Amino acid sequence: MLNYKQLYYFWNVAKAGSITRAAERLHLTPQTISGQISELERALGSDLFRRVGRRLELTAAGKLAVSHADEIFQIGNELEQSLRSGASSAELLFRVGVADVVPKSIAYRLLAPAMTLAEPVRLICHEDKLERLFAELAIHNLDLVIADRPLPSELGVKGYSHALGSCAVVFHAVPELAARYRAGFPHSLTGAPLLIPGSSAAVRGPLERWFSEHRIQPRIVGEFDDTALMKAFGQAGVGIFPAPAVMAEETQHQYGVQRVGGTGEVVVKYYAISVERRLTHPAVVAVSQAAKQALFLVSDPAP
Repeated sequence: MLNYKQLYYFWNVAKAGSITRAAERLHLTPQTISGQISELERALGSDLFRRVGRRLELTAAGKLAVSHADEIFQIGNELEQSLRSGASSAELLFRVGVADVVPKSIAYRLLAPAMTLAEPVRLICHEDKLERLFAELAIHNLDLVIADRPLPSELGVKGYSHALGSCAVVFHAVPELAARYRAGFPHSLTGAPLLIPGSSAAVRGPLERWFSEHRIQPRIVGEFDDTALMKAFGQAGVGIFPAPAVMAEETQHQYGVQRVGGTGEVVVKYYAISVERRLTHPAVVAVSQAAKQALFLVSDPAP
């Protein structure tokens, strides 16, 4: 009879890409996992991995085993959700990972429609780096990941990227800075103090290309993975900062800043990433439909 614990260890190694990373995730020693996988291979009569340099690659048998393991553990996860103590049998669990580069206000607007379903929803929301969220999605610990980029194919994670929408970028600053740099935008940004998203944000590359194409050389005074922190520095008058156009009014009201200028040449995109090719989870469907029908209908490319 198949040993499901051994299969689970193998599955985690396949998703993590290495025994060491899987061991860290499972809080086990690499030797324990390696030994269990060896026993599984002996029981199945097939090698599941082959070593290529320092990397492990799945054999044909390993790829087949992963495909079946995906289904087995997804069913097991659904059973666990149904029987989880403390959760009403009428509740729909909705486990979401939000990339830390996605503005919290955008994340709220995207997820809020899921809370208005007729069926009661319990939202379990995690914020983390995209790589870790994709790993959790791969082992079905998440129903959805909200990200600013599609799922990279090189990760080897079985998932599907569903575009939610896109919008232009608007630059904001405290009234004094906005008045100083508004005239002549965008070339007025040359020499201006600028706060920008960190290198992990998908919009960072397009922003830098836009500066280069227009020969704009701002004075970058801060880089932030957390967009809320970037806006807090902007609120304090440290520099000008960009934000999605769909958040322009809210940003101006909440942080006491004014519009400096906008551009449709730099676009912020958002994606819902799931293990489903065709969205069926009611909450995920609600998120996708609301984003396309309301949230991203209006863009603001005007300078």
